[in-house]
Amino acid sequence: MIRTQIYLTERERAGLDKVSQATGKKQSELIREAVDRFLDHAEGAQRDAILQEAAGLWRERRDLPDFSAVRRSWNRG
Repeated sequence: MIRTQIYLTERERAGLDKVSQATGKKQSELIREAVDRFLDHAEGAQRDAILQEAAGLWRERRDLPDFSAVRRSWNRG
């Protein structure tokens, strides 16, 4: 682990202290959990943005097969 210093407002510090007492977790553990959740969310948002950008990428291509027909041919019933 890497030691990092942060500045918190009085409100943030007091809230963190209350949650720490209620959960029995150290404030540093709560901060790490919050950072992990933030990073998971940010990575998900980045992935969503990439997928949105790629949507319709092959829309104008005419050299591809009719994927709906190909998919229907896979159905057995």
